[in-house]
Order: sequence, then structure tokens, then C-alpha cells
Amino acid sequence: MTAGECKVEIEGNDQMKFNVDHFTIDTQACKDFTVVLHHTGKLGGQVMGHNVVITKAADMNAVAQDGIKAKDNNYVKPEDDRVVAHTDVIGGGESTEVTFSTDKLTAGEAYEFFCSFPGHYAIMKGDVEVK
Repeated sequence: MTAGECKVEIEGNDQMKFNVDHFTIDTQACKDFTVVLHHTGKLGGQVMGHNVVITKAADMNAVAQDGIKAKDNNYVKPEDDRVVAHTDVIGGGESTEVTFSTDKLTAGEAYEFFCSFPGHYAIMKGDVEVK
């Protein structure tokens, strides 16, 4: 992703890996930002589902733990104000996206993105730089 782009595309696979481990959001250049997730694997969402959740780094573990009980809400606790944005959970061959206001972000604050499907967040995660 180059400076000034207001979108990132991330691929997740059946080996529980994202192809991206870092991206930058420039809040001056982007009023809104879009995260596109492509599941490049073959396994269904109920077996090897992936999503992307963005939170402050300090909130990631707690949000992931709370999400385990929220299967019907894409493994994100409903109305969790710690969540900046999240996509739906998808399976192999599917894509999803979410667009959110960058007003929710603070430059210099540490943010992370991760998959909240149970057991995935420890491996499928990365840093979000906000400037």
C-alpha cells in the first residue's frame, strides 16, 4: 500500500496466515478507509473462517476473548466500542469488506488487526500504523 491510498487488501488462507502483517492509515489523506478481505483457501467459514477486526493494540486480546462467545455476530461482541471496524467471517473463495471513518483513529496510537475466529488471533494479526 502506498501513501494516500485509502484501502488495503488482505488475503487469508487455510494455513491461518494473512499475507499482510502491517498497513498504514493516513487520516489526513483518508476520511474513510476500506479493508478488503479475500479468503484464498478452500475450507468453509464454519471450519476455517476468517475476518479482520481492528482495535487498539491494548484491547486486542480482550476483544478476541469476548468474541469467542459471539459466533452469530462474526465473533465480535455486539456493539463493542473497543472495535474500530470489522468484516464478516468468510470461507474459502469468498471476499468481504468494511469501510469506516478514520475519525475513530488517533495518530500515534498503537492499533492491531486480527482474525477473531476462535484460535486464530494469536497467529493471524498485524500492526496498523495511524498517522
